[in-house]
Amino acid sequence: MNTTIIKFIVVAIALSLFSPLSLASKVDKVLVIKSARTLYLLDNGRILQKYDISLGKRPEGHKKWEGDKRTPEGRYTLDYRNPESNFFRSIHINYPNEKDLAYANQKGYEPGGAIFIHGLPNGKGHLEDEYKGRDWTDGCIAVLNDHMAEIWQLVPDGTEIEIRP
Repeated sequence: MNTTIIKFIVVAIALSLFSPLSLASKVDKVLVIKSARTLYLLDNGRILQKYDISLGKRPEGHKKWEGDKRTPEGRYTLDYRNPESNFFRSIHINYPNEKDLAYANQKGYEPGGAIFIHGLPNGKGHLEDEYKGRDWTDGCIAVLNDHMAEIWQLVPDGTEIEIRP
């Protein structure tokens, strides 16, 4: 079989697997389980898709201040996307929320921000094996680039994200 036919078959299979999810279901929530390093796309509590993730370099515990290398925990909103980020696409998590701001103000901390779901650093997609399975971000949630492309297409702005320990 020539390579053109093989490529066509692979694309057709991928589209047949991907299309029903994108057309028939609406992602209404993203659920992250930090301890399992897993991100789920949900529709009315039903799991539509599951992805392995990487977290901040200090993944245990809730983010408290800028530079602590932790990924926040709690309920947030995916409020905008940045196609021009330093990573393969990124969707912003609206950290800090009111509770985070109140805590930071009480303690005299800067809460930080710029927390996103994103792919690998631009130009590093060929090194995915080096990133896979290790926590390397400054507090963001990272996925492989092909997974980020799916998330980008399936998750609308305004979607709730719940990040659990």
